[in-house]
Amino acid sequence: MRFNFISWILRIVAAAILLQTLYFKFTAAPESIYIFSTLGIEPYGRWGSGIVELIASFLILCPKTTYLGALLGCVVMIEAIFAHLFLIGINVLNDGGLLFGLSLITFFCCASLVYQNKNRILNLL
Repeated sequence: MRFNFISWILRIVAAAILLQTLYFKFTAAPESIYIFSTLGIEPYGRWGSGIVELIASFLILCPKTTYLGALLGCVVMIEAIFAHLFLIGINVLNDGGLLFGLSLITFFCCASLVYQNKNRILNLL
């Protein structure tokens, strides 16, 4: 029972962060435009990452596909973490590292979900 509770907390946190960022990506918030312009992939990269994050969120929240969403979430967050570390910086437009911190939290939640579902993933191979 405790394992299931922790799993749901991880799912909700990861999905909530992923879904919350969609507002900024799809409404062309200045922070999002700055980030994706710096990366050289504005606007298509912003829209594409938003769609991928939306799909990952739904997959994470559905128990039968949590492992797929968590894998997708890990990939997206690794990209975000590397972008922060090597291209855009940790402190983006004086956010105090908030976006970087959220990407770390989301990665941790998704990686934990991948670990919890490792048997399902191994069965795919």
